[in-house]
Amino acid sequence: MADALTGRRVAILAADGVEQVELVQPRQALAEAGARVDLVSLHGGRIQAMNGDIEPADRFDVDQEVSKAGVDDYDALVIPGGTINPDNLRSDADAVGFVRDFVAQGKPVAAICHGPWVLVEADVVRGRTVTSYPSIRTDIRNAGGVVVEEEVVTDHGVTTSRNPDDLPAFCARIVREFAA
Repeated sequence: MADALTGRRVAILAADGVEQVELVQPRQALAEAGARVDLVSLHGGRIQAMNGDIEPADRFDVDQEVSKAGVDDYDALVIPGGTINPDNLRSDADAVGFVRDFVAQGKPVAAICHGPWVLVEADVVRGRTVTSYPSIRTDIRNAGGVVVEEEVVTDHGVTTSRNPDDLPAFCARIVREFAA
């Protein structure tokens, strides 16, 4: 699948507090499949990644501010987790609107770990089967989603995964879904 995504442009929506491995591994898998991958965030400059929500990790350059990003500029969207990252994203109207517009246009969206919190805020889990980190499953159910305990789930263009242990399956699935 070295060229499965050639010509495709993928946005990774992340903010300060993103779980580093959930940003790095999907970005690498998508780039290796030929996609151009942009880091979209709440502000320009750099964002601070974390390891396990408590240990500062690397900083990453932001390619585009979400307030200036257009859904039409991208073919797919990834929302990594970490607890702090999606909490920051779901509090930002531009980020929530960006996610909502992706789903409304039928473009593939993927979220891992706590990333589905942003899907809840965007009101796009209603009627969908999803998975996530255990601590946000009540929020998903309350938003009308059906929660399952599987390493990766795709339902009507929305792919979700539970935690960093699921990254190999998550990365393989998003490459396949984004290539379709």
